[in-house]
Amino acid sequence: MRAALRAQRALLVGVSITLLSFVFLNDIAAADVMNIVALGASNTAGWGVGSRNAYPAQLEAMLRSRGYDAHVANAGVSFDTTSGMLGRVDSAVPPGTSIVILNPGGNDLRFFGSKEQRDANIAAIVTRLRSRHIKVIVFENTVVPAAHYQWDGIHFNSDGHALLASYLMRQLTAAAKPSKPTEK
Repeated sequence: MRAALRAQRALLVGVSITLLSFVFLNDIAAADVMNIVALGASNTAGWGVGSRNAYPAQLEAMLRSRGYDAHVANAGVSFDTTSGMLGRVDSAVPPGTSIVILNPGGNDLRFFGSKEQRDANIAAIVTRLRSRHIKVIVFENTVVPAAHYQWDGIHFNSDGHALLASYLMRQLTAAAKPSKPTEK
């Protein structure tokens, strides 16, 4: 009787380990590709520096140079507010997206919106994305020091975008494992 019980336990442990290893391997395979969407307004779009010099493009280049299979889509729309971002979040963030970088920006307050409505919109965007099992990184413009703004004091200069891409790179790579290095 004890031998049969031990055999059943051993079988149960073996099946459990097999199932867990399939789950673990599936998570690793899914993590090999990083599909990222940068959602925001003019700073995300690259106002004054162009989309090729904006932080989404710089972040993608940094990730790829470190061996990550990453694509960073730029969903920045100049003059947008958090209300606009909330309205377009489903169309801007396609299925298969693993991470959204949300920069709510300052247009809500600049265009006579309220802090309370801005906060509610950010919370709604984050909730909607998390319900789709998408990780969300929210950052405010204050991450970039004032010395790295353009003449208008609103938009990041090229150095500000590079600094921001490095900041986001550290956040993204802290939890991810690199795939094989890309060829140059």
